[in-house]
Amino acid sequence: MWEIFLKTLPFFALIGLGYLAGRTRFFSEEATAYLTKFVFYFALSAMIFRFSATLELGDVLDWTFVTAYLSANIAVYILATAVAMFRGVPISEAAVEAQCAVIGNVGFLGIPMLALLLGPDAVAPIIMILAVDLIVFSSLIVILITGSRGGGLSPHVFGTVLVGLVKNPMIVSIVLGLIWSSYSLPIPEPVDEFLTLLGAAATPGALFAIGASLATKSAERVSVAIWISVLKLFVHPAAIAVAALFIWPVEPFAAKVMIAAAALPVAGNIFILAQHYNVAPQRVSASILVSTALSVVTVAAVITWIGTF
Repeated sequence: MWEIFLKTLPFFALIGLGYLAGRTRFFSEEATAYLTKFVFYFALSAMIFRFSATLELGDVLDWTFVTAYLSANIAVYILATAVAMFRGVPISEAAVEAQCAVIGNVGFLGIPMLALLLGPDAVAPIIMILAVDLIVFSSLIVILITGSRGGGLSPHVFGTVLVGLVKNPMIVSIVLGLIWSSYSLPIPEPVDEFLTLLGAAATPGALFAIGASLATKSAERVSVAIWISVLKLFVHPAAIAVAALFIWPVEPFAAKVMIAAAALPVAGNIFILAQHYNVAPQRVSASILVSTALSVVTVAAVITWIGTF
């Protein structure tokens, strides 16, 4: 585990550097927002497109993989929702807590770190996980929050979800990359060098932005945040392991990638949604903060564990 921990440490050190810059106000909230936009719309999109353009659709789309991942996510989602509702919170807040329990920071942290630690073959499963998270669960939380406010499942709600998916640069990059690959189109050398150069900024930029954004988050409702972090860092990867290894057996390497991705801390974009809909943003903030801090150790432990398979 020590060797894996040392390999993951530089990633978390970059997050720590960003946190320090944000905490000391050397990097303002406005600067963090613009850095996040640059990474999200440009650097990470370039990286994902370049990865996707080298993959065949068959390399990415594996229905057994999707079934195992979805079934485990749904089981943890239901558990988190049931516990939240048992505490008496509204369905909208329960949906946000459940989202935190199953959606990890795959885009900003998972792609660069797991591709390095597990090798380039990890990219295809990671992209599949990212696509399912964005298409299924990002849509589900919008539907549940809107529906719980009396809006019902109107065409407007589904229209909002569809527009959100079409405007998401990660989804666009995956789709365009796979289309490019399906036609066996070569990437011209100057374009490839441009994408490589721009994509290289994604890893340090994303990690620094994660840290800087954490500096603005509070640790209120710590008991709930710890519970959500336990679900995300321990229960979620355990459920994925059971589903991918025993119930719907997935190709072993893809199963390892799926389990490692499930061990990632709570995704930062959930806070954006919670803040936008004004549904428990402090709880989400605390969950991101606590899970990210704990993941310095837990991610290395999970990657070490899957290495023993």
